[in-house]
Amino acid sequence: MKYVEANFDGLVGPTHNYAGLSVGNVASLNNAAAVSNPRAAVKQGLSKMKALHDMGMTQGVLAPQERPDVYTLRRLGFSGSDAQVIQQAAKQAPALLMACSSASSMWTANAATVSPSADTADKRVHFTPANLANKFHRSLEPTTTGRILQRIFDSEQHFAHHQHLPDNDLFGDEGAANHTRLCSDYGTAGIELFVFGKHATDLSQPAPSKFPARHTLEACQAVARLHGLNESNALFIQQNPDVIDQGVFHNDVIAVGNGNVLFYHEQAFANSSLVIEEIERKFGDSSLYLIEVKTREVSVQEAIKSYLFNTQIITQANGDMAIIAPTECKEHPAVHAYLSELVTRGTPIKQIHYFDVKQSMQNGGGPACLRLRVALSEQELAAVNQQCLMSDTLFAQLNDWADKHYRDQLSFADLADPALLTESREALDALTNTLNLGSIYQFQS
Repeated sequence: MKYVEANFDGLVGPTHNYAGLSVGNVASLNNAAAVSNPRAAVKQGLSKMKALHDMGMTQGVLAPQERPDVYTLRRLGFSGSDAQVIQQAAKQAPALLMACSSASSMWTANAATVSPSADTADKRVHFTPANLANKFHRSLEPTTTGRILQRIFDSEQHFAHHQHLPDNDLFGDEGAANHTRLCSDYGTAGIELFVFGKHATDLSQPAPSKFPARHTLEACQAVARLHGLNESNALFIQQNPDVIDQGVFHNDVIAVGNGNVLFYHEQAFANSSLVIEEIERKFGDSSLYLIEVKTREVSVQEAIKSYLFNTQIITQANGDMAIIAPTECKEHPAVHAYLSELVTRGTPIKQIHYFDVKQSMQNGGGPACLRLRVALSEQELAAVNQQCLMSDTLFAQLNDWADKHYRDQLSFADLADPALLTESREALDALTNTLNLGSIYQFQS
């Protein structure tokens, strides 16, 4: 039976802006208050999706969230019409309006953790939306994310959907940004690497001191239980606290895997040598490729600035792997030199493809942040909502949709404009028809 790995990218929402909301994310903080371009952002994302589709990859689309989130603003004490709620928040609590207007759901690596049917006890694909409890603006996402995933993967025979974990720091869950699966083939049982920042119930264990550890061991263990994994195919790994304090807020900023390849920085994990030994033991055969980047080759700060590891590694139709990298990697001399040399080493990685995703990069998210990976059998892929899979037709439809509904610049003053909410709802209403999602947003109820 043939298996593929589908990449579901998040569409950038109409309120894409630079509010600097993500403490611990250096790029997000450095670009706070800059003027954004939502139309350029969504088109950059669409161009990457279409390019991967044209390369023969299975590429899907995830809808954005409804923003501004006037329902949350009402819970926080603002009242009146939607326009009055927005205007009150803009005047009295601008930080709350910015948080409730965030388009952060574009980074769908944080949407959920996904375990393919080859790994799970009931042989279904399992989804658990991430609660994203560490950041207020992202904690508003999981309920709608769950609805979107259920409409795309709508077959109880093939898919199992779980409620997100309790909204508490004890179970802080950042989704697939801290999860990597290694396997000899997408359809064979693999090992799932759950990377956490801290032990929430054992404060004697190492933890970062400058920036928050967003993901806990307890969350990793809970998701593994929900997905029906066992000791042979789940491995819990602590991220190096020192690199979190340098700005590596998720593991996918310092390591990325695909198939039988793990591409990681030597400082990525706590007790790295023991972690690698355990990965080798669980993987169980000599086909595993471990590509360790030394600090002398690329420093942690160079990796953060270029997003060397926040790249996608994809398996092409001919079996060769390629890295999908942001253009920042090409513009950074040390990183470009490393990647140019990497493809000559005889590893499965044979090509580097560079993409312009600057609107996302300036807010702290590279190519790997923009996609959720879902390994699927032929039958499972056939059960997916086909309207959410990229095609020439859908690409043209979504570009026309963006031209019609998206602004070409957005500042804080624009967030306070009630017309933006109307524009956003009109955009999302049209999108749900195009993607055959039904009524997934509150305003559609």
